[in-house]
This record gives sequence, structure tokens and C-alpha cells, in this order.
Amino acid sequence: MDRGELLQQLRIDREQRVDHIAGRRRGWLIAVAAAILILAAGAAYVLWHGKRFAVEAATAVTPSTTAGPTAILQATGYVTARRQATVSAQITGTLTQVLIEEGEHVKAGQVLARVEDTAQRAALGQANAQLEAAKALAVQLEAQLGQARRDLVRNQDLVVRKLVSQQALETAQTQVDSLAAQLESQQKDVDLARAGVRAAQVQLDYTVVRAPFAGVVIAKAAQAGEIISPISAGGGFTRTGVGTIVDMDSLEIEVDVNEAYINRVQPGQAAQAVLDAYPNWTIPAHVIAIIPTADRSKATVKVRIGIDQKDSRILPDMGVRVSFLEAASKQAEPPPGEAAAGSSVLVPSSSIVTRNGHSVVFRIEDDHVRASPVTPGQTFGDLRGVEGIANGTRVVREPPPEMSDGARVTVTAK
Repeated sequence: MDRGELLQQLRIDREQRVDHIAGRRRGWLIAVAAAILILAAGAAYVLWHGKRFAVEAATAVTPSTTAGPTAILQATGYVTARRQATVSAQITGTLTQVLIEEGEHVKAGQVLARVEDTAQRAALGQANAQLEAAKALAVQLEAQLGQARRDLVRNQDLVVRKLVSQQALETAQTQVDSLAAQLESQQKDVDLARAGVRAAQVQLDYTVVRAPFAGVVIAKAAQAGEIISPISAGGGFTRTGVGTIVDMDSLEIEVDVNEAYINRVQPGQAAQAVLDAYPNWTIPAHVIAIIPTADRSKATVKVRIGIDQKDSRILPDMGVRVSFLEAASKQAEPPPGEAAAGSSVLVPSSSIVTRNGHSVVFRIEDDHVRASPVTPGQTFGDLRGVEGIANGTRVVREPPPEMSDGARVTVTAK
């Protein structure tokens, strides 16, 4: 082989080299793109399928296995206070101080207001002066009576010795009896003066308005400088009350029950109350009494309901709905075809949610949930009958809005 052929073999083809480099670059780009897709898919899986919800579980049960009571009657009414008072002064006068504001808690005997007391203090001072004068006169008469008694003893001795006449002895005796009677009368005057002091003190106490019981001020009806009177003066310039106090511990509920269903209500019967202001809050209650009279215009009977759990959110005159309960052991089997029939089970009402326009519950299977379509039925207190799941199925009590079929969960309570 000559020298020219050898040089031709050692020569590098530039076009072939360019094609080779371009092919290697395309391979690297494809590999990088594939890696990015894999990472994105993994992140999406972790984001959507790796999220774990902390939930509470509830068990679907048939009506015959429920231990809780169910509602047999509902009625509406209002929260009322058994102890409520509009406080006023017992005398007519001008208010000098008003020491309350709406919403303030007061104790029994706490001073709420003061009325101008100049006249009452003057009367009390006068009564005290009269008492002191009566006491002084009684002391004077007592001293005179003591002297008269000593004179009587001396006259008795002188009569025995025939140094004075019998008439002198009788005069001394009369003086003793007269002073004793005057002293007794003056002691009665002292007692009268003491009574006058007490009366003046009572009138002075009337100028201080106090709380008759512990409670909360719900209305302030007067201001300092206004005239207050325990009776209406017939005009618009005299107040009849300082404020209104409610004993919050005396709150109860009054409802009107249709007289056709009053036979379902008994004293002591368990009940549940729901305030219009807090529709998701169930308050345990019981029947106190059935008022023994009917309203002929409304054909209803008033029933008093006691509140078993006091709460600051319960306020007078709030609207309320009361469900009268019957123990499960006394319940009759529901007729076939209704929500609580044998094919239905009861689950918490909060476990039923809407997904894509359908009612579903989320069944708990190990650490995942499955959305099961159900047909809601009748409500029994906090429970609701559904068809579509079996008795004993564990469901999520309150599914969050973002929960979907297949989501991972951790059960925190049963």
C-alpha cells in the first residue's frame, strides 16, 4: 500500500463526526425528559395518594341495636328565665348614681344605684336626737326616783320615832309612786324614739338600690339625674326601674305542644333542645312539668323543659326546637318500607356527604376509604337512616371536603 492510500485512511470524515455527536445529544435529552416525567409522576402520586387524613370512625347499626333514644315528638318555643326582675327604688327620688351596665354580672345585695338621700339623712339625724333626749329625761327621772325612795325610808324611820306625821310619810310614798310611773312612761318614750330611728334608717336604706339575687344585667333603664319612682307617675319624665336582672341559672325552655300529641309527653321525660342560633349544637334536657291548661285559640298546651347543661351561649328569649325522646328499649319496630326498616342502617348525619351530586359515605377499609353511594332516609336525633351499606360498616364520621375515593386515613377515635 502506497503512502497516498495510508493518508486517505487516516483522514477523518467531518460529516460523520457531526452526525455522531448529534445522536449522542438526542439520547441525553430523551433520558433527561424521561427522568423528569418519572419524578413528576412520583410527586403527583405522593401528593394525591400519599396524603393521609386523620378521621373519626363510626359504625353503621340497625335501629334495633341502637342504645340511644329517638325522637317521638318535636315542638318549638323560647328560652325563658324563672327568676327575672326589673329593679327599682322603693321611694320616689332623683338618681345620683347608676352603677350597672348591660351584660354585667352582679351579686346578691350588690349596690346598683343610689337616690338623693339628703332628706332621709336629716330625718335620721332628727330621730337620733329625739332618742338621745328621751334617754336623758329617763336618766333624770331615774335620779329623782332614787332620791324619793331615800326620802321615803327616812320618813318611815321618823314616823316610828314620832318625829313626823303620818301624812308626811304618805306624801313621800306618793312621790315615789309618781316618779316610778313617770320613769316607766319615759322608758316607753325611749323605745318609741328607737323605733323612730329604725324607721328613719329604713327610709335611708330605700335610697340605695340593691340586687335581689345574683344574675346578669340585661337592660339599663335609667341614668343618673333622672327621677325614679316605684309607681308610674303617668308622664314620660319618671322612670319606674333602674335595670333588669336575670338569673341565668334559672333559664329553662317553654314550648307549645299540640294538644292532640300531649299524651306523648310525661314529666321527667328525656328531651333534646336545639337553639335556632346554633343548629348543630344539641343540648340535653328533660320535661319539668306540663302546665295544666290549654290555649283554646292555638289548641296547644305549654310544657316546661329543664336544661341539663348550662352554657353561656343560652340566652333568654332565644328560639329553640325541642325533641321529646323515648328510650330505645320501649320503641316499637318501625313498619316495613320506612327508613329504619331492616334493610336500612343508622349512621351519624355528619358522615353523609355529597360527591358529584350523589349522597355517599366513606367506608373505612384498612388504611383507605371507599366512597359508597347511599340513599338517605329518616332522621333519628343525631343519626340518620341510609340504604346502601351493611350493618357494622365502619364509616368516616365527618369526611373533609377534599377527601375522595381511595384516600389514605388514620383513625383517631371510634
